[in-house]
Amino acid sequence: MASLKDVAKLASVSLMTVSRAINNPEKLNKETYKRVKEAIEQLNYVPDLSARKIRGDHSGPHAIGVLALETATTPFSVELLQAIERTAQQHGWNTFIVNLFDDKDANHAINTLLSYRPNGIIYTTMGLRKVELPERLLGKNVVLANCISDSEQLACYIPDDYSGQYQAMQQVINKGYQKPLCIYLSEHTLAGSIRRQAAEQAWLDAGKNLDDLISYHTSTSQGNLAQEYMMTVEILKQHCAKKPEFDVLICGNDRIAFVAYQYLLSNGFHIPNDIAVLGYDNMVGTGELFYPPLTTVQLPHYEIGEQAALHIITGQTQKTVTQVASAFLQRQSL
Repeated sequence: MASLKDVAKLASVSLMTVSRAINNPEKLNKETYKRVKEAIEQLNYVPDLSARKIRGDHSGPHAIGVLALETATTPFSVELLQAIERTAQQHGWNTFIVNLFDDKDANHAINTLLSYRPNGIIYTTMGLRKVELPERLLGKNVVLANCISDSEQLACYIPDDYSGQYQAMQQVINKGYQKPLCIYLSEHTLAGSIRRQAAEQAWLDAGKNLDDLISYHTSTSQGNLAQEYMMTVEILKQHCAKKPEFDVLICGNDRIAFVAYQYLLSNGFHIPNDIAVLGYDNMVGTGELFYPPLTTVQLPHYEIGEQAALHIITGQTQKTVTQVASAFLQRQSL
């Protein structure tokens, strides 16, 4: 890898001149700057930003380090990472992402992240969850995105699942549906318990009886898609054996809705005339696959990433939980 000395030698200038060309090009005459720039391009020289920070030189771009627990390895919340990177670029900041596949042994990933001396760290997760902040991150400038923690008081940006589900259930009620079948996410997940509470409260607030709701939770295993699929099919079989016992299906997420579409349509049911379907998440890459288009709730992953990045970039100091609005998306399945 080319060094600063290699650039200076090729351009026939001093090390100080190369440094000025990188950090303060306006201080050089055009001809000198042109020679240095051509040497940099020819050698593919990359400035060592981490070395600058170790020396206490803050002239280079600021950086956000992202510790991504499963966030970058699934299609479900990748928008969160895109938002962080785009927001940083718009403000002249750099980002680097360190993937974490298991939060039980995060030391190597955290050591890698800290070695770059980031100005701030965003800890993200796939799926809203409570995390235990690794010890090495305690006391650092950390912002949580799509997760919360009891480890210490931190700024957290999470989806407003309660309001999102409450508003969606209000729409179900306003459209006159009387017999919902609800297949929520696992009751051991934050989203599963929060969304059920919201749906049931909306039902009660409309003066209805909870006994009219048929409610289930899916697998307790985080991310077990096969088990989630099988449970959804078994529940639908039980309540669609002859005549449907429900007029609207409330799904814990769009994956459950996708399975339900396959089952209902293959068994001759028309959506929404026979059975209406409500999803949740507006999952990236699947919305356009539903026919008719799925009514759902938008998980605000992009907004969460954007606000978490801005928290660090603008030097915000509040350490509170911020719930980001989850918008109801009316389409043809409801």
